[in-house]
Amino acid sequence: MLLRILETDNNIAFTLYDRGDLVKATRGFHKANIVGEGAHGTVYKATLGTDTVAVKRCKQIEKSRTDEFVQELVVLCRVNHPNIVRLLGCCLHFEAPMLVYEFEPNGTLSDLLHGRPRRRVVTLPTRLRIAAETAEALKHLHSPPHPTLHGDVKPQNILLGDGWVAKVSDFGCSTINDNVQVVPKGTLAYLDPEFLQDFQITEKTDVYSFGVVLIELLTGKNPQAKKWKNLTTTFQDRMGNGTLGDLLDADIVEEGSMGLIYAAAKLVSRCIAAPGNARPAMRQVAVELRQFSDEMPESPEARAALEVEDGRYSYTATEGETTGFSNLPAVSTELAR
Repeated sequence: MLLRILETDNNIAFTLYDRGDLVKATRGFHKANIVGEGAHGTVYKATLGTDTVAVKRCKQIEKSRTDEFVQELVVLCRVNHPNIVRLLGCCLHFEAPMLVYEFEPNGTLSDLLHGRPRRRVVTLPTRLRIAAETAEALKHLHSPPHPTLHGDVKPQNILLGDGWVAKVSDFGCSTINDNVQVVPKGTLAYLDPEFLQDFQITEKTDVYSFGVVLIELLTGKNPQAKKWKNLTTTFQDRMGNGTLGDLLDADIVEEGSMGLIYAAAKLVSRCIAAPGNARPAMRQVAVELRQFSDEMPESPEARAALEVEDGRYSYTATEGETTGFSNLPAVSTELAR
């Protein structure tokens, strides 16, 4: 079925890989090549020719769902955006599907914000730029002609590519697997409370999750940590009583652009508003964040500083390290027309 679709649709750039190529590229799926493991599969760093790629070994699917898996692949391979990790191809000659993605060398947004020990100051312009790029990616996913939901927006699924460009990852391989819990442990911090009421994922579900990511960018605090498990509620309370400044990351407060910070905080409040239909669409969120980023552009020095190895923390995705490709499952589903 997949071959037939590829032969009739010239707009799809997609490679069908041989089993032997992926076995060789991953050194026989050697454990030293593993860079991520999650409920929906394992990701290996691999070398195909001169290219470094990420090979995602999805969990085994039922034969009755093969056609659905192929349709999911067609949706994913049509996604082409500079801020979305690109699906290069797949191999179906294994007991479980193998997806091949471009490899992003600089880890995840979570690594950048919470690396142990934290590597260096991440400036407000850098945070706004990463937020704007992520918003552009989600806007693209939500847009015609093939609107797609992400379903698991969080810093671990925002990879950082060459030049520290944000790349949204890990949407797919979830709707095709019935044997995995819908709400993975560790993702609850970013999950829209309305989802827990009706278990319906919508565009506004992604907007809520992105709002929590913005909170993390502004505060530097990890909502998955026990201490900050109520970070979203705390943020809303601080916004209401005028004490948000105490919650913000001291690094960005010291930069003195409080007007811009509070404008971004107001956008957060709209993204996490209830009911969900009161939230802005991602296209509006992307416009506003781009305006914020343009108002305080990132200096070349700030971005170059991310490349500096200071001996305390230096991230390059090498053997044994974890990227955001498959830490936890996501959802990729076409929006109802």
